[in-house]
Amino acid sequence: MHLRTLALSFVFAAIPGFVLSLHAQSTPPSAPSTGTSPISAPTIGTISGTVIDPLGAIVPGADVQLLDGQLVIASTHSASDGSYAFPIPSSRRFRVRVSAPSFRTAVTDPIYLSSTEMKRLDLTLKTPTLSEQVTVTATGTPTPLAQSGAPITILTAADYPHSPEIQQPLRLIPGVQMTGVGQTGGASSLFLRGADSNATRVLLDGVPVNDVGGEVNFANLSSVGINRIEVLRQPNSALYGSDALAGVVSLSTARGSTPLPLLTYAVDGGNFGLLRHETSLSGAHARLDFYTGFARLDTRNNLENNAFHNSTVAGNYGFTPDSRTDLRVTFRHLGVSGGQPNAFTLYGIADSAVQKDQDTFLNASAEHQTTLRWHNLLRYGHEALHTQYFDYAPTGIPYTPVPPPGQDPFLAGYLGKPVTLTGANGYTVSGQAFFQYAQTYPTESLSTATRDLVYAQSDLRLNSHTVALGAFKYEAERGSSLYRSDLSVPSGPSSTVDRGNFSYTLQVAGDLRSRLFYVLGSGIEDNAVFGKALTPRASLAFYATRPNAQRFFSGTKLHASFGKGIKESNVYEQSSSLYTLLSSLPNGPALIGQYGTRPLGAEYSRNYDGGVEQQFGDGRARVNLTWFHNEFTNGIQFLSQTALVQLGVPYDAAFATAFGAYVNSQAFRSEGAEVELEYRISRRLFARAGYTYLDARVQRSFSSDALAPQTNPASSFPLTPIGQFAPLVGARPFRRAPHSGYFALSYVQARLSTVLSGTLVGRRDDSTFLYDKDFGYSLLLPNRNLDGSYQRLELTTDYRLTNHITTYANLQNLLNQSYAEAFGYPSLPFNVRGGLKFTFEGESWHVR
Repeated sequence: MHLRTLALSFVFAAIPGFVLSLHAQSTPPSAPSTGTSPISAPTIGTISGTVIDPLGAIVPGADVQLLDGQLVIASTHSASDGSYAFPIPSSRRFRVRVSAPSFRTAVTDPIYLSSTEMKRLDLTLKTPTLSEQVTVTATGTPTPLAQSGAPITILTAADYPHSPEIQQPLRLIPGVQMTGVGQTGGASSLFLRGADSNATRVLLDGVPVNDVGGEVNFANLSSVGINRIEVLRQPNSALYGSDALAGVVSLSTARGSTPLPLLTYAVDGGNFGLLRHETSLSGAHARLDFYTGFARLDTRNNLENNAFHNSTVAGNYGFTPDSRTDLRVTFRHLGVSGGQPNAFTLYGIADSAVQKDQDTFLNASAEHQTTLRWHNLLRYGHEALHTQYFDYAPTGIPYTPVPPPGQDPFLAGYLGKPVTLTGANGYTVSGQAFFQYAQTYPTESLSTATRDLVYAQSDLRLNSHTVALGAFKYEAERGSSLYRSDLSVPSGPSSTVDRGNFSYTLQVAGDLRSRLFYVLGSGIEDNAVFGKALTPRASLAFYATRPNAQRFFSGTKLHASFGKGIKESNVYEQSSSLYTLLSSLPNGPALIGQYGTRPLGAEYSRNYDGGVEQQFGDGRARVNLTWFHNEFTNGIQFLSQTALVQLGVPYDAAFATAFGAYVNSQAFRSEGAEVELEYRISRRLFARAGYTYLDARVQRSFSSDALAPQTNPASSFPLTPIGQFAPLVGARPFRRAPHSGYFALSYVQARLSTVLSGTLVGRRDDSTFLYDKDFGYSLLLPNRNLDGSYQRLELTTDYRLTNHITTYANLQNLLNQSYAEAFGYPSLPFNVRGGLKFTFEGESWHVR
């Protein structure tokens, strides 16, 4: 049977679960495993389940309470088999609270329960550390973090209070390096375990945020409405398809939960002209819940033409027709505008360019627990990205270089000011850089990308220890890019793509005796560009000793995982690939047929990792050590005509292109170790810290730099080979530090909370990427350790003045370091924000 026919059969097989819910709401699922006999038409609803620890073992004697708001309306204890049950007196939203000795109290989110239906809800108790959290990203189904063998970190909104951007908490995750090009609003990239910045799939409520080909600018992602971040540091193309080459970042939008509306408003300001507003309205009543949030940030930063503006609105609206079905729509729209001063340190002059972004993300999903064992999910997602880049006028010093005798005239252009550049490696050069070419101004670059997806998932609990999952996804991707240097001309050279990609997933997960936990699965990607690819993955977790809060050392967990990932090309790479360029020539089809030229292939990754996690201090502390090894192959590079020939492309085909083309020719590996520590020092004091060692090396490259490295003859290092635009073979990839770490110390009491955090990053390889005023190489510095190390410390504190008013402050770069995350782009010096937050809690509106 053809794969697409099989996929459609799967979708139609899953749909009856939703139809059954909507047309037969009075028919209960089969009875839970609490000993209750099956009933065909109950006269009163019930909620029942089993109390378990994070490893799935039953916990008898736990105190279980049914809450209506803050009021306890029923209480019981779990039986010897861990089971509990409550009758539901009326149809409304309730919460369940569970506690037991040696565990932290756990409270569920509000759940809609019907007085005529049965609801199954297993309760997982919390440990003193963070290992009790539940992940969905790694497995596709809710799984306690303690049971996962994959490397995952989860942060909630409480871990990043008053942070205006998502990129700030991402810095406090092992294996993650964030690199911002400049100050607030400057393009920010995420490098995961040494992979490229476009190798991580980013999801918002299950909908991709990536541009076609994988790029994400984290500087545009405001924290408003984001109440949970999951980072999976492992390829997971089995579940998420293309772009999950190195891992997955999953963001979740907040939901309303209070019986009466909850209104918040915060306003803060700071130096460098910063002003930020954030407001939200949320609540939950009967079958409905809602959340709407809005934030606006304005700042001028401290460089010329570096003002930045971000307006973001987010929403989450849910409807529960019955206790087994959840219908939900979430959306997010952002409007961003910012000056682009370019690498100010390298030129001494700010560019006049401005970039504007308008991005929209939409998710509509239906979840249905068809029976106690069978769960279905159907999702439609939409993504629309629009970017405009304008360069209004040249801002450099006019200059026409004089060529040496016998050479063609050089292009006229504009220079930067005289500068002296010093790398962290101690080398220094001086001169003027070639800044901009002489051309018609203003110039304009436009790019758009849209993605529509349909995702269907069905998971079945085969028994108490095994869950099987099947999924199908279709993505329609459309993208275009346009550049023109004369705005009076209607259009210019453009690149467009239109793709339809299919993905299929089969997976099984389970445990043996609540001690060995496993996930085995594979995906099949049927991509419009590179065709079919198989993406298997597996993870194992084994507890040599079970967690025990009565012992100083316990909970020894051995874990390992394996995965393969894939990534497709972006719009420009596909349009400028060797295959596409030859196809557009009169004799192109003949050349393609003669030499067997193929479209761009997928980029591949292969990951292995393993390690040990140990709890100690009576369960209050946890340390996790992980070794990882990643191979990235078939990477896409632009090669000149000569480089294409050296790669093996026939001369006629290589020189049929104007300058060169994109082909699959690069490979590199990254390996290293991660250390995570958590320690609940006391009830009010909690510490987190981490360290990553990264050894990354380019193994194969046919770029011009790799084939013919440049040298700087006018310097004190005339024999040092330099990669001007790309790293050399055997060298480290640019902007990825061998040593990096973080820490966070949180103190919380009744009215005061304080978080002191730090990001510590070592020296990195990089390039100045410069030509001097005569198109020479006198402004190139050696790549090795060009970027300096830095220690970025941040302090956030808030104090609750009254039940409705909180004052807060956020201080960044406490050491006032002068540093650059990317060479030539200075970061902000010490900066501070302070403000007030007004909260009118839904619960406080009750008459007492």
